[in-house]
Amino acid sequence: MAAGAIHSAEDARRLARRRLPWMVFDYIDGAAGRETGAARNRAALDALTLRPRILRDVSRRSLAIRIFGAEADRPFGIAPMGMCNLSAPGADLMLARLAARYRVPHGVSTVASTPLETILEAAEGYAWFQLYFSGDGSGTFKLAERARAAGYQTLVLTVDVPEVGRRPRELRHGFKMPFRIGPRQFLDFALHPRWSLTTLLKGKPVMANFEMEGYDFDRTESRARATWDTLARLRDAWPGKLVVKGVLDVEDARALTAAGVDAIQVSSHGARQLEAAPAPIEMLRKIRAAVGPDVPVFYDSGIRSGEDVLKALSAGADFTFLGRILQFAIAAGGEAGLEQLWEALSEELSIAMAQTGLTSLSADNFQGRS
Repeated sequence: MAAGAIHSAEDARRLARRRLPWMVFDYIDGAAGRETGAARNRAALDALTLRPRILRDVSRRSLAIRIFGAEADRPFGIAPMGMCNLSAPGADLMLARLAARYRVPHGVSTVASTPLETILEAAEGYAWFQLYFSGDGSGTFKLAERARAAGYQTLVLTVDVPEVGRRPRELRHGFKMPFRIGPRQFLDFALHPRWSLTTLLKGKPVMANFEMEGYDFDRTESRARATWDTLARLRDAWPGKLVVKGVLDVEDARALTAAGVDAIQVSSHGARQLEAAPAPIEMLRKIRAAVGPDVPVFYDSGIRSGEDVLKALSAGADFTFLGRILQFAIAAGGEAGLEQLWEALSEELSIAMAQTGLTSLSADNFQGRS
């Protein structure tokens, strides 16, 4: 399907569902348990409203925003996502190039399909490295050292996966990382020849950051041994910006600020971990109130439109991140599809700003808003 058919995130998802093998689509799209957590967050986002304002000169609008003292051309970046090359060959680098064009952070996953050094170069420095703690932590700290040596300035510690959540859609397909192909997967791929010919013929996607001596990665390995002492060690070892991602509790948010992190990322991991987690968009306002106006607070989970971005900014976020919808755009239309969805989101945001009387995204504009 031509990239020109992508006018919204819903279009991208619909087209991706046609093209991707069922196993791959459900890995990207699925959520924990019966997926009521994902539905709850969507309902909470839908319930939020914006404040329309009239008769203001909004003929010139800027979507730029500052993050960690640098200007970004959009108030949304790219959330870390594992195995992106399952959506299409070279997806990691498509996202990296997009980040460079718009000067936004590209979250590079621990389990990316492309080496972290290669992505940083393609992103022209606009990349943050996302880190999981696993096992006894020895490999985790090696990976942090590698990211530092590569030139990463920002580290994102994801803390909401002490154990990998159960996602029945994945389990029914026998999805595993590293990627394995058995009879069931072979049939699935045979029924989706376009994806199979363009993806598998280029070599099955791998977890590229673990093709290094002395560090294997088991996706199912327990990450439950991470503690506040682990965070303190990482804070001491990492000289750049440290973001903690996966925060949904006010008490935890306060403790993180006391621990010296540089930013808090409110997130439910796209509802992929704990089905009964509260809606992140509802916790965002509470966490912002708890930590005050000066602590950087980022947001991801469930954003599907430019209006969703504006809602998150209005609820207290300084910056937002997009996830699976970008993979859907790549699956639907490659790099052209990704650019088209990005433009659609940008236009949605710009129009929403005009409707609400905004010409910029300065934090001052959101004091006391909805």
